[in-house]
Order: sequence, then C-alpha cells, then structure tokens
Amino acid sequence: MIPALGRLLAFAALALPGVAVAQVAPPRLTVRTLELLPRPLAAPYDGEADARADIAAASARARKSGKRLLIDFGANWCVDCRVFASVVELPEMRAWVARHFELVTVDVGRFNRNLDLAARYGVSLDAVPAIFVIDPRTGRLLNKAEVQGLGDASLLTPPQMAAWLGRWAKK
Repeated sequence: MIPALGRLLAFAALALPGVAVAQVAPPRLTVRTLELLPRPLAAPYDGEADARADIAAASARARKSGKRLLIDFGANWCVDCRVFASVVELPEMRAWVARHFELVTVDVGRFNRNLDLAARYGVSLDAVPAIFVIDPRTGRLLNKAEVQGLGDASLLTPPQMAAWLGRWAKK
C-alpha cells in the first residue's frame, strides 16, 4: 500500500468511528476534491424511471460481471443525496465505482415512491440517501445495518465517502 493511501484510509477510519479499513482500496481523492463538485450539484434521481426494471437490469449485469449491485435510494430535494451523487460522478470515483459496482439510482419522491423496493430487502426507509450493497448472486443486502452510512454526505469529505464504499467493494 502506498503511504499516502495508507494515511487516507487511517484518517477515514478515525473520522468514521467503528469503520474497518477498506476491503478494496478506494480511489485517491483529496479533501480539495470537494471544490471540484459541479455547481449546481447533480440531480440524478429520475421520478419517471422504472426503478424495478433498472434494478433488474443492473442485477443481471452484476451477476454476469461478478460485481456487486449498488442501489442509491434518494431524491433530488435531498442535499446529502445530491452531494453523494456528485462525488460518485467525479472522474476518479466514476471509474472506480464502475470497476466494482453496478450502480442504480432510485428516486423515492417525497417518501411516496419506490419504497416497496427497499422493503424487499427488509428496510423501511425514513431517511435518504440510503445506499444498498447487494450480492447479486443471492440477492442478499450486505450492509443492512449501515444503509444510511452516508446519510450525512454533505458533512463528509470525498475520501470518507470513498473509504465507506471501499469497504463494500468485492475483491
């Protein structure tokens, strides 16, 4: 492990109590990366999308590729959701996420849309963003106790978000 990355992971572990060191090294981001986020922030949650079909298609791709399925439940009115989505769209993160996950964004509206999809995994959504990491072979939610681990995304740095995702990436 390169020293700078080791320091980044150590910082992330200190900044997020109870977080283990990443399973897969996340992309190298700096706190300054936050300055590079687009203005206005991304608004990726499409209320007209067929979330059920999007999840099924991404799950099939994940099974075929051996990647994990990453479902981002959120809404465009949610600042934390938009910050997380914007960080995921940074070039370094986009490439890294594409190597490790099949990503699907699911719009929850005003908690009146697609909640049944979260309930399928035994989760009742009452806050977003809620990030689900799914094993596509079994359909099992791997991070049930931590689906809201990035719920305060606007208070986190990009390296902290990357480290959190790195814990769930498949080796």
